[in-house]
Amino acid sequence: MKLDITALGTFYDMAREGAGLAAGRLTRMTDVETRVGITKLNFMRGSEIRTEFEDGIPKVGVRVELSGGLDGHSLILFERDAALRVVSALVEEASADEFDDMSRSAATEVGQIMNAGFIDGWADVLGTAIDVSTPEFIEGETAEPFLGDLEEAPTDDDLALLFQSQIEAVDTEIGFKHYLFPEQESMADILDKHTDPDSQGIEYDKLAGFDEMAQQGAREVASNITTLTGIDTSVKIRRLKFASLAAIPQEIDDEMLVGVAHELDGTPSGYLLFLFDEASAREVVEATIPNPPDDEFGDLGKSAIKELGNIMASGFIDGWANVLDTTIDHSPPEYIHDYGAAVIDPVIIGLGENQDFAFVFDTVIKAEDREFDCSIYAIPDEADLERALNNLDIERIEDAQTTADFPIDEVENA
Repeated sequence: MKLDITALGTFYDMAREGAGLAAGRLTRMTDVETRVGITKLNFMRGSEIRTEFEDGIPKVGVRVELSGGLDGHSLILFERDAALRVVSALVEEASADEFDDMSRSAATEVGQIMNAGFIDGWADVLGTAIDVSTPEFIEGETAEPFLGDLEEAPTDDDLALLFQSQIEAVDTEIGFKHYLFPEQESMADILDKHTDPDSQGIEYDKLAGFDEMAQQGAREVASNITTLTGIDTSVKIRRLKFASLAAIPQEIDDEMLVGVAHELDGTPSGYLLFLFDEASAREVVEATIPNPPDDEFGDLGKSAIKELGNIMASGFIDGWANVLDTTIDHSPPEYIHDYGAAVIDPVIIGLGENQDFAFVFDTVIKAEDREFDCSIYAIPDEADLERALNNLDIERIEDAQTTADFPIDEVENA
């Protein structure tokens, strides 16, 4: 299966159109004003999808099977308490604490209408008819009740294309997520129909291979953080997503962030950002400076974070260059200390001169025993990434060396 940027853009528009229709129908049913949040096409391995579901929060879902113009399953997923609030807005006599027959019936109807909104939007964009099965009500706290019996749900190591949309109610705590699990052969047929005939496209297995390289790089970054700071870290959340450039800043946490940005020059070019919340950045400074200053974000603190950024950047992209048999240079680290989306706006502006969408390698590294997060955003140039993947030798990936060239021991002892 080949992935074409034009076709993926069509799918993205399809997801946005469906989300808009679904939000409007929820508003008409409940009189609750809604807005479309983040829409994205995620390329996720089965293990990561299941981790996303297994956050300890009870959930309620309404699932339908699709056939005809698109085969697969469509799932509306609420946190359980949010679903009960939706039901109470529709049925005054409904239980506020559990799903009895009346509540389950109302929730199923809501889920069916929401699914229909998405599906109608997809059918409009694709210019086809999509048939829908009878809706199925599901409750659970893990991925198993929702995904366990789906043939198209990927195994732990398989990379799957997963559509995700989020809709939020304005001024309330009601919100939900939507997942589309397409059947791969059906998706390949649709991709072929919407592919630009002048585009080389990207082989799906090569994108999966490049995703594995990004995962290796993230593990190297976690190892470097542990070596330099003594903070035991590991990769906890990792995604490869295809999204509108305009949507990427929406995923940045609304808080003060500290980090570094690098511009990449080579094949592929692009940008690489490492972001910490302020508390995590303080821990980095305190762990790497023998006598940390009172102002962790003064000159000494900036220097420590920039030095760590250099080492992390090298660890992340060295494996890429080795596998691609190319050179990827990164600029000196640019220190960032700003609020929320402002940290990534310059990157979006730079890429936006030549493209509307981007593949984003989005990773969160967490400490094992303390509140410590490091978010990594790798956003390659679209055209460069396509050229790089066309030249990628999948067999080289397992043998790629991702060890940073920086003399970490010398940095530790400096």
